[in-house]
Formats: sequence, structure tokens, C-alpha cells
Amino acid sequence: MASSCGDILVKEIDKRASGQAFEVILGAPAPDAKGEFPLFPPKKKDLSLEEIEETRGCRGEERRKSHEAEVLKHLADKRMHEKEVQRKAMEENNFSKIAEEKLNQKMEANKENKEALQAAMSEKDKKLEEVRAKKETKEGGAETSEN
Repeated sequence: MASSCGDILVKEIDKRASGQAFEVILGAPAPDAKGEFPLFPPKKKDLSLEEIEETRGCRGEERRKSHEAEVLKHLADKRMHEKEVQRKAMEENNFSKIAEEKLNQKMEANKENKEALQAAMSEKDKKLEEVRAKKETKEGGAETSEN
């Protein structure tokens, strides 16, 4: 079976279990048709030494400006990074100062609580001693009266 579409002719060559094979025949190009791709690249025009120097100078200047802009951008990024690091260090320093102050306040409160507890225990011990002393005097007086 062969089918034709414009300048293209397709023939089925062989039919197999694994697939099909086709032969594609392209028609001859039209005589007035212009090729899409030229066979030879266009010739470059001859440049004078002055034009070459001028072009080189312009390109060199562009490269220098581009390089300078890159360096300035890099330095600006570096400065921004340094400022960010300093800002974070200040925040961290402030945080540690605040944490140290809170810790000192807690330690002071614990110290005061401990002193108050010791004073209360001391007062309790004094009362216990008084009670024991009274009890001993009562027991001592009771023993002497029994003898």
C-alpha cells in the first residue's frame, strides 16, 4: 500500500510481528523554492585595524565595568552579612544578659527563702528545747518528790 501527500510518497515495505517498515520518498524541490539553510556561511566583511581596536576597546571597557559592578556587589553583600552577624551577636548578647539577670534574681529569691526557712527552723528548735527543758524539770521534780 502506498500513499502520497504533496511531495512525499510513503510505501509500506514489510509487515512483521515486531512492527512495520516504511520507505519515505521525498519529492524534488520546486525550482523557485529557496533553501532554508545556505550551503556556505555569509562572508565576513573585512574590518580595518581602527574598527578592530575600537571594538576591542568597547568590549574591554564593558568587561571592566561588569567586573567592577560584580566586585562592588560582592562587597555590598559582604557588608550586609557583617551587619547581620553583628546584629545577631548583639541580640544574643542581650539575651544572655537578660537570662543572667533572671538567674541572679532566682538565686537571690532562693537564698532569701533558704534564710527564712533556716530562721523558722531555728525558732522551732528553740521552742523544742524550751519544751524539753520544761519536761525535764517536771520529770526531775516529780522524781525528787517520789524519793
